[in-house]
Amino acid sequence: MHITLNGQVTASAAPSLLDLIIEQGFTPDAIVAEVNFELIKRDRWQQHLLQDGDTVELLSFVGGG
Repeated sequence: MHITLNGQVTASAAPSLLDLIIEQGFTPDAIVAEVNFELIKRDRWQQHLLQDGDTVELLSFVGGG
């Protein structure tokens, strides 16, 4: 399937949002996930199934000062 991930069209075989996060090398505890402009709570990532054409934004928090 093809999704738009952080603005880039990407091919993925990940069935769920959590699988995509792991596939892309993100640390699940350090990000926020949005699918089709809807914030998905962390406890729903495994149940949230992705579909061809979805738009996914994975945002990580970086400390600094």
